[in-house]
Amino acid sequence: MSIISFTFLIFLFSVFVLYYLVPKRFQWVILLAASIVFYTAGGIQSLGFILTTATTVYIGAIAMQKLAEQQKQYLKENKAVLSKEEKTAYKTKTKKKRKYWMLAVLLLNVGLLCFFKYFHFALEQINAILHLTGATEIQDTFQFIVPLGISFYTFQATGYLLNVYWEKTTAEKNYAKMVLFVSFFPQITQGPISEYDQLSAELFAEHTFSYKNYSWGLQRLLWGFFKKMAIANVLSPWVGDIFQNYGSYAGVTVLIGAFLYSIQIYADFSGYMDIMCGFCEVLGIRLTENFERPYFSKSVAEYWRRWHMSLGAWFKNYIYFPIGMSTWSRKLAKTTRAKMGKHFANTFPATIALLIVWTATGMWHGASWAYISWGLVNGLFIILGMWLEPVYETCRNKLHLSSDIWAWRAFQTIRTFILVTFIKVLPEVGTLKDGVGLLKRIFTNYTIPATFSEWFPYVTARNTLCMIAFSVVVMFVVSLIQRRQPVRQWMHRIPVVVRLGIYVVMFLGIVYYGIPASMEVGGFMYAQF
Repeated sequence: MSIISFTFLIFLFSVFVLYYLVPKRFQWVILLAASIVFYTAGGIQSLGFILTTATTVYIGAIAMQKLAEQQKQYLKENKAVLSKEEKTAYKTKTKKKRKYWMLAVLLLNVGLLCFFKYFHFALEQINAILHLTGATEIQDTFQFIVPLGISFYTFQATGYLLNVYWEKTTAEKNYAKMVLFVSFFPQITQGPISEYDQLSAELFAEHTFSYKNYSWGLQRLLWGFFKKMAIANVLSPWVGDIFQNYGSYAGVTVLIGAFLYSIQIYADFSGYMDIMCGFCEVLGIRLTENFERPYFSKSVAEYWRRWHMSLGAWFKNYIYFPIGMSTWSRKLAKTTRAKMGKHFANTFPATIALLIVWTATGMWHGASWAYISWGLVNGLFIILGMWLEPVYETCRNKLHLSSDIWAWRAFQTIRTFILVTFIKVLPEVGTLKDGVGLLKRIFTNYTIPATFSEWFPYVTARNTLCMIAFSVVVMFVVSLIQRRQPVRQWMHRIPVVVRLGIYVVMFLGIVYYGIPASMEVGGFMYAQF
């Protein structure tokens, strides 16, 4: 079911009506039914896999919860007769059982994710080694469809499982509610990746219709459709042309295409989030936000704290912190502090954790060396920034540069935007070689286009380019307003006539530019991950 189709709008309207018609205690049941309908519409063959994840995580969490409760009850009842050593031995035994449950469920679901996403890539690497050794290569005859949203629902379910293991979250005893948590349709294909405590509180609460939620939610829906259809989908063929034919264009033309790609992917991904968060707001449900004006970041590290925030939080909570707080990491920091200094002792273990996190991040985005390299390049800039921070601080002090100066902040923001744009294109052109070739074209071809058609060979109508330029300015202005207050709050205070005029302009942009472009463009870019 395409999210930018008329069918999807009918689906949303039907869910909205049923949600507020049924008794409030059954609202979550409507969401569960809608999620199953939505998921099976994308391919019923994948339903078994998401139910496998929901079922195994449900059983594993219940088992770990039961063991924890049994331990607490046993120690309470035998407090007077057990020695300290016996208590410790019992706790160790229980913890080991809980760990077995956690690892069994974790390995099963992560194994399914790895099989579907990385089987062909792994076989390519094996065949490359066999080719070098002269051995017979393995024929790749396996054909299968990757289950819809497997990267997102596996990570969300894994986070819940680990939180139950760490006793941060109480296991959900209602199986149907667990299925809803794993399969909630607004976030199944592109996130956000939510924590159980936050999302379950929203899904299972009883919601009363609110005109404010309804109004604000529809405004965000409209804004999301505008960004996706009238900006991202219009830019898609332009960017595709540049990426496929970069060797035929002047370096400056390719550079413009790279910047257009940054705009396209932001409008595409954040547009999806606005659509789904807007619809959930109509229902009184608050989803985790995934963006916080990322192109206003002053460093690559800050950019990744603002872009796809739920994914970054997941890697931080379930990979970075466990590595950083591990026994070996603390020992390493303690050992190196006396010999190498406090900065090295704190930074070196963090560097190891970041390398692991960003290798995993690259692989999560795609099974190719291009994506792995993309992840490592992002990680490299973050690590360099961390190591060189004392040097930066010394230089700023000597040059008497204040971080609060407007010009300095603007320089940092522009620098970061350019940097993340160059990093973005590495995996998106095709192979890693193609990504490097595109960057090489930008920096080695100094031809100055003589005509408009040479500057923008992919633009067939100048009025479309003007519309895109206007839309980008609008997105920029919206981001500026958001720095001080919610845009919809600002919209509520302007005259009704002006407000209606803004809605009409967005609607016309969708109808006149978005719908024709969307008929030729596929779905959302992040759905592939």
